[in-house]
Amino acid sequence: MSGIESAAARLDRLHGVRSRSDDASIEAEVNRLNASVRDLARGLLTPWDQPGDFAQVALRQADRYQRLAPEAVQAPTASGTDPLRWTIPQMAAALRAQHLSVTELTQLALGRARAVQDLHRPFIELQAEAALARAQTLDQELASGRWRGPLHGIPLAHKDCFERAGRAPTVGSRATDLPAPTQDAAALARLQHVGTVDLGPLNLNEMVAGPTGHNPHFGDCTNALDPQRIGGGSSSGSGVAVALGVVVASLGSDTGGSIRIPAAVNGVVGLKPTYGRVSRAGCFPRAFSLDCIGPLARDVDSCQAVFEAIAGPDQADPSSLVQPGAMSPALSADDGAGQAGAVPTRLGLLQGWGRLTSDVGTAFSAFLDRCDRSFGALARTGDVGMEPLYALGDTISKVEAAALHGQWMAHHPEDYSRAVYSRTEPGFHLPAVRYLEAIALRARLLDRFLTAAFDEADVLVYPCVPVPVPLRTEADMEQGSAVFSVVPQLTRLTRPFSYLGLPVLVIPIGLDAYGMPVAAQLVGRPFGEDRLFDVARRLIASLG
Repeated sequence: MSGIESAAARLDRLHGVRSRSDDASIEAEVNRLNASVRDLARGLLTPWDQPGDFAQVALRQADRYQRLAPEAVQAPTASGTDPLRWTIPQMAAALRAQHLSVTELTQLALGRARAVQDLHRPFIELQAEAALARAQTLDQELASGRWRGPLHGIPLAHKDCFERAGRAPTVGSRATDLPAPTQDAAALARLQHVGTVDLGPLNLNEMVAGPTGHNPHFGDCTNALDPQRIGGGSSSGSGVAVALGVVVASLGSDTGGSIRIPAAVNGVVGLKPTYGRVSRAGCFPRAFSLDCIGPLARDVDSCQAVFEAIAGPDQADPSSLVQPGAMSPALSADDGAGQAGAVPTRLGLLQGWGRLTSDVGTAFSAFLDRCDRSFGALARTGDVGMEPLYALGDTISKVEAAALHGQWMAHHPEDYSRAVYSRTEPGFHLPAVRYLEAIALRARLLDRFLTAAFDEADVLVYPCVPVPVPLRTEADMEQGSAVFSVVPQLTRLTRPFSYLGLPVLVIPIGLDAYGMPVAAQLVGRPFGEDRLFDVARRLIASLG
């Protein structure tokens, strides 16, 4: 058998990259993904399946739901006396009435950021001077009668994967040599336009690659409720900063769960939008075919306010989609109030999630009972084959990541953590045919999923993280080949929806055996974010 070339030798010969992983782990990962995609494609792929069909299916199958009326702005006193714990509508009411200044609110946020940084490390860099200068400008605008809208003066902070004019993102890494950009990422520019204050870039898993919040270069971002446990990832700083009350909302990115997992383990709301709904321009990629930009927030109203500010087509993003026309209000669903003529939203339970630990399963079952009481008996959808969807998404992610990181891995392998380096290696070995099969099948599988799963439902309910929030030591991916077991354990219920490009809203629903948050995913049709927000409001209200 000495004539068989090892994975390490093949990697060096074909790509000029030195392996830092054991051959057995790499071969097992490649063989698993290769077999899954090959077997599915041979029974399904036709000569007429094209990657470009994916956007057409998303547009044709779009949810055309439109809310009948906007939510009323609540009084700012409704949530107590701590302004950093108010919702965005509550903050906006106080700022517009000048009961509170933007500078005062920003100073409070900066003070809290400093207070939590040593223990939780949510920030890569706190840009206090720039934030206060921005706050003073926005206060001057208010004094002169200029009001930019409901986000005017709201302090936010965002994952350090976005370009900021004059500052390249670190991406939580020491390996990149990105040039300083001349302008902000598209999503940040839109938030700047509507008047938000940016406190600075937030911590994340290295190279936006990991579900735990570990970062050997900038320090681990630890859970907001228990610093011994993971903060989730890769948008760890976003979830932790929101949960700690530093900011009311934050932008993250999601390729296989990187918004949803930090939201879940920190007990906040997180939205992975429809693929193409928010511009990716200026956001460092993990896998450009799957990446989505979206908000994490303390509450549904705040999450929606930020989403509405950043959503919309952008010529700078080739994957950007234009939202189809909404239904007329007379045919739209209501917010659960039962208005005459409204079409009620139907909830369905998507099955096929495999094993949940007993405590997570108990919390999820109790949540399903509340869903039944709020929306009527849930339609039960059979197992539509979630495991192959995971493999397809994982294949795309690994291959596209390998193409992106090959140059840095070849020249600066020692600058990578072992986890990110090892996790990227299989992408160099997967055949190009498997990658193209995964891309080409996407439209057909999306169409099949929407037809089967949404036949009797408008929103699907599904678990998020199948295990209790792990201790950081339990989820340490630097040990041996641990990355190949930790990542699927945490992402196996989130990644399939990234492959399908569907909108998913994560909401907290209960507690695990250690008193840590348990979350559920609400899954919609393409462009179904409005419906997800309205369903989430009703379900969270039922939780008390």
